[in-house]
Amino acid sequence: MTSPSGPATTPDPPQRVSTLELFFDLVFVFTITQLTSTLAKDVTLAAAGRMLLVFGVLWWMYGGYAWLTNTRSPSRAPERLLLLLGMAGFLVIGLSIPHAFGAPGAHGRDGLALGLGYLVVVCVHSGLYLRTNRNIWRILPFNLTSAVLVIIAGLTPAPAAYALWGTALAVQVLGPVVVRLGRRFDIQPAHFVERHGALMIVAFGESVADVGIGAEGHAVTGTLALSATLGLALTASLWWVFFGTGDDDRAEESLTGADPDRRPWLVLAAYFYAYIPMLLGIAVTAAGLKNAIGHPGATLPAGPAIALAGGVTLFLAGDVAFRQVLGIGAPWWRALAAALALAAWPLSVAVNAAAGIALLTAVVAGALAVEGRAGHATVEA
Repeated sequence: MTSPSGPATTPDPPQRVSTLELFFDLVFVFTITQLTSTLAKDVTLAAAGRMLLVFGVLWWMYGGYAWLTNTRSPSRAPERLLLLLGMAGFLVIGLSIPHAFGAPGAHGRDGLALGLGYLVVVCVHSGLYLRTNRNIWRILPFNLTSAVLVIIAGLTPAPAAYALWGTALAVQVLGPVVVRLGRRFDIQPAHFVERHGALMIVAFGESVADVGIGAEGHAVTGTLALSATLGLALTASLWWVFFGTGDDDRAEESLTGADPDRRPWLVLAAYFYAYIPMLLGIAVTAAGLKNAIGHPGATLPAGPAIALAGGVTLFLAGDVAFRQVLGIGAPWWRALAAALALAAWPLSVAVNAAAGIALLTAVVAGALAVEGRAGHATVEA
């Protein structure tokens, strides 16, 4: 049953992330991969702005599906089929991304296709959520308004399309401000943490694949092998920042110990807002690596060099925010590393690509090493 002010009581709350949810995440990460590939071809501020707008809108609805499956496992055939339909919507979105902002012509309707795919994603999400918690009616108007704005943007040439996308994102972000979440939406901490951790692992995997794509068509020389290995090392150092220090485990403990009324806000702050720079950081770093691996012995142009340094900075800044929100660890060494990574980009332009990747890896690894020593000293004291 659903009370006017509370969530529905479901017979099968999720205990672990299902394989169908992981399948869903793979399709969603395809949209991130498309954004990365688009940015890698045009590393400019305009392209980065478009990436941010599209990712922000899509990330909101991915979060909606994560909240949905956190409420009830997709164990019945109709639910699974509808979830597959939502995945199809994300697939169409991903296919449309490269030319969503293009001028009318051969790809003039890709923006419209993206908007219609997004409408499918919103409608499927709402239909499924209504089966478990009718409080989704409070959020549905914001999601539908956003979808309509994205469709209109698909029919509108730039730069007006950018304004429509920005408005669509603003409508979504304002939703939780207008609607008090409270006990209207229950959170299962273990499932929620596992789901988002799995998504980040998939995103890291795609960034490693981009290293391979960047090397495609080039002879595997010692320099290329070294650059690819350094690219893996940089990705691994970012993985270590989040998973190697137990942040995911401590996050679950923090959410479990929080008051149920406060959990939705903690989840929104940590796993929506703080996750944005982390996932964008992975994608932007991958775009920089894709350019760097193909030219290991050459100096990088300013765009790819900024992408590399900026991506690492974004990820570390997001992790700092994540730790602060959940109160799970001192963030100061990571904040310093974020500042150093951003400051390193002028040097990255002056040295070859391999040296630039090595420099950023050293910044992240050094911060982790100093943080670990400081932690041990505190414990011993």
